[in-house]
Amino acid sequence: MAGNMLEKCVLELFNIGVVKFGSFTLKSGMQSPVYFDLRVIISYPKLLETVCELMWAVRPGSDYKLVCGVAYTGLPIATVISTKQDIPMLIRRKESKGYGTKKMVEGNYEEGQKCLVIEDVVVSGSSVYETVETLQELKLDARDVIVFLDREHNGVANLTAMGITVTSVVSMTELMVILQKHNCINQEIFESVSDFVAACKDTSIITRGKCLAQNGIQLMDCKLLSFESRISSTNHPLANELFKIMSTKKTNLCVAADVTTSEELISLAEKVGPHISLLKTHVDILVDFSKEKVDMLKDLAKEHNFLLLEDRKFGDIGNTVASQYSGGTFNIVNWADLITVHGIPGDGVIKGLISGVNGRHRGCVLVSEMSSLGALTSQEYIKGCSKMAENHTDFVMGFVAQSSVSNNPRFIQFTPGVQLEKSGDGLGQQYVTPRAAILERGADVIIVGRGITKADDPVTAAKKYQEEAFAAYEERVSVQ
Repeated sequence: MAGNMLEKCVLELFNIGVVKFGSFTLKSGMQSPVYFDLRVIISYPKLLETVCELMWAVRPGSDYKLVCGVAYTGLPIATVISTKQDIPMLIRRKESKGYGTKKMVEGNYEEGQKCLVIEDVVVSGSSVYETVETLQELKLDARDVIVFLDREHNGVANLTAMGITVTSVVSMTELMVILQKHNCINQEIFESVSDFVAACKDTSIITRGKCLAQNGIQLMDCKLLSFESRISSTNHPLANELFKIMSTKKTNLCVAADVTTSEELISLAEKVGPHISLLKTHVDILVDFSKEKVDMLKDLAKEHNFLLLEDRKFGDIGNTVASQYSGGTFNIVNWADLITVHGIPGDGVIKGLISGVNGRHRGCVLVSEMSSLGALTSQEYIKGCSKMAENHTDFVMGFVAQSSVSNNPRFIQFTPGVQLEKSGDGLGQQYVTPRAAILERGADVIIVGRGITKADDPVTAAKKYQEEAFAAYEERVSVQ
């Protein structure tokens, strides 16, 4: 009876579009041939009841005094179970309120009460662990978890290793067997998903034997992945292009062209073009900016295969940055592949910039940390930038940072303040060597300015930085 009920439920979920096939970017940045989106179930109350009944039936224990759903899809499921089973419910916020009691958990509870955690899907297990951790900090007995689908990405194993018991209604493999049995999918789709599940189970394929621990959950260290392998992690055309440029040209060097005349800018681009993946400009310090010179710069970028990054550091309200980006003297959107952006204004700055793109392939890099002494970039701000990036993966392709901001392989880390000789400039700039930037700080791209532009021979200097930076990258990805 339970098997028939599960099969019927799976087929109904498939019919309402919960299970989708194609190419999807998961939260981790991985490309998946299958996507399971249970959020739509709130529009189908009878089916929601069935899902809840199946989940309650696989609970690993008894005598639960509380239930708590993992935001967001776990919340309606927990609500139905709470009502049906007459068990009080708690809500864990994604982030604390900035007003009132500022509590992370809403609802009444007593220390020591046994709480069942409820989630729709388990992938790596990180979302579940964050909820369990919060509840345990309140001295609640939260060690049992029920989920509807186990995507078989080692999430259950990760949580089990942390002393958390997880039971699921169905695994991804079992789900696919049911769909194939009822002719909902063909053999090609079945094999594609099966191969993906097998690859996710074999973490050595991804991590090459090394993992990072974050909140007790083992996650793949994206810094051990080659640029070439990270191409599949992103749907951003410019991130895709930059990964290809760095792989084929064997350079992860960006030169900061902080010069004051167009003649100097064009001359520098001609000299260092063969050795760089990006050229970073500051057009507002040019005394003779012109469209003709910009066209020459674009031609050089095409000839030598590098991207143009305008270091404008947009940081105003959406309407203002939209005008700054797509209008004015510089008309930056017409020629710069990438721009830098401060996260201080919040999501509005990204939305404003996107409004000026008008179908072009453009992107931005969020300034999450700076290389200057005494920079006011707090951990809270850095986390906020990471969240903004996750919310706008169609436009944000990475971070300007002095340390690793995200473990999502789609995001590229640009680290400024790099020189072969570690020092400072007397004006607050702090330098780090290319090797330290890449191997210790997680840089994917190093940004070098005066170490090249002020060198007696910029070409020789650029080549030296190119070789040292790429050698450090190759050493990093060769770790076994």
